Amino acid sequence: MLYSEIVIAGCGNPLFADDGFGPAVIEEMQKLSLPDNVTIIDAGLGGPHFIFTLLDPEVTKKLIIIDIADFGEKPGTLAKFRVEDLPPGSYRDAHSWDLAEPLQRIKDLIDITVVGCQPARVTDPEMEIGLSDEVSNAIPGTIRFVLEMVGINYGTTIKCLQEERQRGTAETCGCSGKAN
Repeated sequence: MLYSEIVIAGCGNPLFADDGFGPAVIEEMQKLSLPDNVTIIDAGLGGPHFIFTLLDPEVTKKLIIIDIADFGEKPGTLAKFRVEDLPPGSYRDAHSWDLAEPLQRIKDLIDITVVGCQPARVTDPEMEIGLSDEVSNAIPGTIRFVLEMVGINYGTTIKCLQEERQRGTAETCGCSGKAN
């Protein structure tokens, strides 16, 4: 089995400033102990075109995509979108690939939610590694939001993540992150 019941995918490219938001969230989430029915993946730029086409609707029931999205709000603001909220051409990556179209093909088979963060800057085609402060500060809230969406005790999990960051290790917390 390639993926599990719930797939959480971070999309984006860390070479273009805030476009690296999705992979940065996934990097933090990989430090958590999550239930076996949750797969976390750094989908990079190929998520909609390559990875999402590999999902098996017999196995995967929920897909949560974490990415930047320009919806005209203050940088670091989070929003939740359904595929239906993304008219063709409205959700594009830094290279102008239409990301909504591949999702339209699987939306009737898999429950899909896009968690978007308003970027402060995307530098494509110029490379700039590192998130803006506003977008970086949105990572813990994004993790809380996503964990809540999948029914995981996010209060305990986020507290553990903060402790792990302070100690610099995942082994010191001893939290499972699983729902009670």
